[in-house]
Amino acid sequence: MALSKVWVFAEAAEGKPTSLTLELLTKARQFGGAVEAFLPGDGAEVAAALGEYGATKIYAFATDGTLVGAAGAASLAQLVEAESPDLIIFPMTYDGRDVMGRLSARIDRPTVTDGIDITVSDEGAGDTVNVIKGIFGGTKIVTTSFTGDKPALAGIRPKSFTAEASGGGAAEVVAAPSVDVGRAGNAKVTDRHVEEQIGPKLEDAAVVVSGGRGLGAAENYALVEDLAKLLKGAAGASRAIVDAGWVPYSHQVGQTGKTVKPKVYIACGISGATQHLVGMKNSDNIVAINKDPDAPIFGIADLGIVGDVHKVVPKLIEALKARG
Repeated sequence: MALSKVWVFAEAAEGKPTSLTLELLTKARQFGGAVEAFLPGDGAEVAAALGEYGATKIYAFATDGTLVGAAGAASLAQLVEAESPDLIIFPMTYDGRDVMGRLSARIDRPTVTDGIDITVSDEGAGDTVNVIKGIFGGTKIVTTSFTGDKPALAGIRPKSFTAEASGGGAAEVVAAPSVDVGRAGNAKVTDRHVEEQIGPKLEDAAVVVSGGRGLGAAENYALVEDLAKLLKGAAGASRAIVDAGWVPYSHQVGQTGKTVKPKVYIACGISGATQHLVGMKNSDNIVAINKDPDAPIFGIADLGIVGDVHKVVPKLIEALKARG
């Protein structure tokens, strides 16, 4: 089935589209119609990159240092009325959720959040958009169909799709309308604090090494960091040790943390609660190290090592150092 027009709420950082934006554009191309983007910020600097992944037009919204939510949703609502897209796909990010919720209220359309896939089926009078998502901590998968007026508003989790370039030319950039939203548009971004980053970003790393409660103590997280560094990967964590204050929230992998999809995921002392599995189960290769042979993590692992992380991980580190 095909849709005539699909929009993606796009985001960029440091002059480049986010990886999640490219994932959503890749998915949007599958529906066979025009793919366009709504972008808070300067569309010219990312026109080539977004075009390479399928966007033919960018509606660039000038933020002027304000929070995107209120004014962005008002601008998008005007565009919806004028252009009538069939589907708008939002990233499950702070701005994506904010704009989607406000747009839903403005145009009186329902939303489905935290989706992991989108399909289109032929249901009677026309094409129906369906969003697949996990509920009850990811233990059940459900499909929700939009049966009312278009557009369908779908929020998608990171790493649900693989970003693939289409080879398209630079997208056309047009100015999105500016709408006065009164006091709601007065909130300004005065400063941004970026956490110091060593090595690849967790969500983009090809190798992720994560630690859990099985490490025993906060100081033992150094084993995870050392192994990740040797593998040129990123260090992650389960919610249990984040809640315990061992590591910052930015390291958390799981339903309420980050979703990762690396080539290799190594779980050290992580039992495998459903909340954690949701964030990493789509990794290409999963290695689990746990002394409990009945730990749920072994149910999805490609390679399971039943053993004490305090003995196994140092041996792995030693072997890697020996190889140079």
